[in-house]
Amino acid sequence: EVQLVESGGGLVQAGGSLRLSCSMSTITFDDYGICWFRQAPGKEREGVLCISHSDGRTYYGRTLYALSVKGRFTISRDDAKSTVYLQMNGLKPEDTAVYYCALTEGTIAAVPPAFGMDYWGKGTPVTVAS
Repeated sequence: EVQLVESGGGLVQAGGSLRLSCSMSTITFDDYGICWFRQAPGKEREGVLCISHSDGRTYYGRTLYALSVKGRFTISRDDAKSTVYLQMNGLKPEDTAVYYCALTEGTIAAVPPAFGMDYWGKGTPVTVAS
């Protein structure tokens, strides 16, 4: 059973930075994508960034919010630690949400919809104060 555990969320002032971590149990799939989703209060869960296991390519989501994080958020991985990171810089109050790590088996070429993900973490809350 795949297990994903997020950490690193918290309260930060606008303009600040946070680095979220997604610690993964051993993954045996030939290929998979790891993604960060967010869910703001009263909003649907939306994909922010993904990274492909096979080639390390990264993909931004296509929602207006996901496009707004370009240049501020980056995704990376440390295979030795089985961890994927979401580096968030220049945080804004509109970034406030619960951030989830999710995995989809197989090759990705874009951020999948939430219903397309196979495994989820429990989320870590991020609050950006103005």
